[in-house]
Amino acid sequence: MKRFMLATASFALIFALTSCDNAPKQEDTKKVAEEHNEAKFNNNKEKDAQFLVNAAEVNLEEIKLGEIAKTNGKMPEVKKMGEMMVMEHGQALKDLQVLAAKKQITIPTSITDNGQEAYKKMMNKKGSDFDKAYCDMMVDGHKSAVENFEKVSTGEGDADIKGWAASMLPTLRAHLDASITCQKKCEKMKM
Repeated sequence: MKRFMLATASFALIFALTSCDNAPKQEDTKKVAEEHNEAKFNNNKEKDAQFLVNAAEVNLEEIKLGEIAKTNGKMPEVKKMGEMMVMEHGQALKDLQVLAAKKQITIPTSITDNGQEAYKKMMNKKGSDFDKAYCDMMVDGHKSAVENFEKVSTGEGDADIKGWAASMLPTLRAHLDASITCQKKCEKMKM
């Protein structure tokens, strides 16, 4: 009887372990959101929806990267910038979620595959290498965000979405300025 129970327990353990390995990979929430929006909207509304999807992706990534900057950053400025990103992109994400719900637009609900790649890349960096890579990433990301938000805020499209994009520009520009300042300080520290 003991052998039977031991064999049964061993089989159950092996089954459980192999079942975990065969679990399907969770689908990227950005891809899911894009598919939902494509099915719901025509070209004009789909363009607005894609902007909100991309904005959510950026906010989710900035929050996650800010969290590791608070702990992995060496320079106080990097830690402070990480705190700022978590707080301000967290608020931006909340505002975005309200806007997306109002417009019946599906947005990502968790960090996307691209965000996970950036997170993993940063997790492998330590000390001044982390600081420099983080500041460089923040400069590049915020340059791109400012450019995209400017286009949407002055272009054609939904008035509420244009208004939200315009309202985010001062914060994004401040983040870009802080990132550039931090980047320059990192460069001086390396000299």
